[in-house]
Amino acid sequence: MPNLTIKEDIIARALAEGFDVVRFTDGQAAAGNRAGLESYLAAGHHGSMDWMEARKDERADPKALWADAKSAIVLGLNYGPERDPMAILNHKTRGAISVYAVGDDYHDVVKKKLKAVAGWIYEKHKAEVKVFVDTAPVMEKPLAQKAGMGWQGKHTNLVSREFGSWLFLGSIFTTLELPPDEGESDHCGNCSACLDICPTNAFPAPHKLDARRCISYLTIEHKGPIPQEFRAKMGNRIYGCDDCLAVCPWNKFAAASAVLNPREELSAPRLAELAQLDDAAFRALFRKSPIKRIGRNRFLRNVLTAIGNSGDKSLAEAAEKLLGDESPLVRGAAVWALKQLLPREHFAALAASQQESDANVLSEWAATFS
Repeated sequence: MPNLTIKEDIIARALAEGFDVVRFTDGQAAAGNRAGLESYLAAGHHGSMDWMEARKDERADPKALWADAKSAIVLGLNYGPERDPMAILNHKTRGAISVYAVGDDYHDVVKKKLKAVAGWIYEKHKAEVKVFVDTAPVMEKPLAQKAGMGWQGKHTNLVSREFGSWLFLGSIFTTLELPPDEGESDHCGNCSACLDICPTNAFPAPHKLDARRCISYLTIEHKGPIPQEFRAKMGNRIYGCDDCLAVCPWNKFAAASAVLNPREELSAPRLAELAQLDDAAFRALFRKSPIKRIGRNRFLRNVLTAIGNSGDKSLAEAAEKLLGDESPLVRGAAVWALKQLLPREHFAALAASQQESDANVLSEWAATFS
């Protein structure tokens, strides 16, 4: 079978598996990969994500990951939301969860489909294959741009003329030598909507992201207390942030996903109810969800930050109940939340009563979180 026909065969199989777009490129690194990655790491913009540096050579060059790969098949799965993901930001007593995390873990969804397509390639075309989602050291966004799926916008995420900012990416490397597609050029023009909307000014320049200032990083990857300067700016975002994606003008061409299957209980959860989660309840609620991986304590840190930002004094009770939590991270966030919600005199009286009953509850944390 000629390679062009094999390529058409693969596209048909991938679309039948549920992927929305399929593109091809060679097994070489995208131009500027290594220099861009080394600059990013040298600036410390990756924060505590040490895994980015640990395998930087493989990340910079697909050949270092698998020398025998002749082609990379880049596959996209649309996860466009049914409703405006920024509307929830106006409902301060409810938590805002990033669009990609309101359904089942996309790593599992995408990988299952990738394995099905890759297994079919192996069986039918007798070629070696390896599959990757973003847990592997593959710089998939530059790879997708090189394959013509879209371009990296000024917010550093992939933008598609057909799907806007809403594509899950996966790739299949193979020993098949397939005709590459033409790469995509940048179509952002003079638009700076994604940079201007960022609540924490996480973009030092177009196409550059300082993760340490990014709400997605702070609510997911960051393990300690939320830095003081970012707490109020987080609003009610309790897992991730969609602002820079949601404002992209190219989203006018996007359609709602047919595979995302958002869970209603995660679309606008009440902060008061989330604050009551113990570890078992947290694991049950977020079974099969990407949120499960950050653990209950980090999640409640985020919830309490949102409670502090809510301006709703009725939520003080939920925060007060967590002053005696086993986790110092949760206790500290509860103190900060109460400081935002309670009158000064009430907060001071509460601090005094807590110190009398258990000095570890407030005295250790008041200086840090006040």
